[in-house]
Amino acid sequence: MLARESVAVLVAHPDDETLWAGGTLLSERNWSPFIGCACRAHDPDRAPKFRRVLKRLQAQGAMADLDDGPDQWPLSDERVEQALLECLPSRHFDRILTHSPLGEYTRHLRHEEVARAVLRLWLRGTLSAAELWLFAYDDDGGSCLPRALASADIVRELPVAVWQSKRRLITEEYGFAEASWEARSTPQREGFFRITTPERARAWLEQVRAP
Repeated sequence: MLARESVAVLVAHPDDETLWAGGTLLSERNWSPFIGCACRAHDPDRAPKFRRVLKRLQAQGAMADLDDGPDQWPLSDERVEQALLECLPSRHFDRILTHSPLGEYTRHLRHEEVARAVLRLWLRGTLSAAELWLFAYDDDGGSCLPRALASADIVRELPVAVWQSKRRLITEEYGFAEASWEARSTPQREGFFRITTPERARAWLEQVRAP
């Protein structure tokens, strides 16, 4: 039997793990995933839903409670890093999945801040992993729903049954209506940028979404 790989999935919000990597998490049975969520720990609606989704994904997890108000005030680097570290049971993983500094759609600062925090922590050695996978999606400036980028290093077309299971997590567990943005956005194709070198990580840290 293959040893299970330790995988950390570090996201901004409960549902990001499902939207951008849910099919992969459902499919990779040799992974032992831990999902750390930066926001909504004290949200009476989303926090219990997140815990139910963890069970469906056969994952462990924890939540922090960074500000997630509609104004999206920027948070300090130190605050975001500390919130993520406090979620984690370890600093060492085989693989870490997280947002891209460009986010997956136009626009949510917390996605971008979490991505940059993970890259900084990895570059400093505070978090160690053989590789980082950054979610690779774009919505063309808001003109379409988020879709996996063809330029991604890893692009996975989910089997219909896996995609349907992923979508049920969004509609049944998280409770988003069929006509909601979340349900309509749930991609059947998942994309990731793979980072294994400090040079590429530093190049991604320089990526900033235009206002």
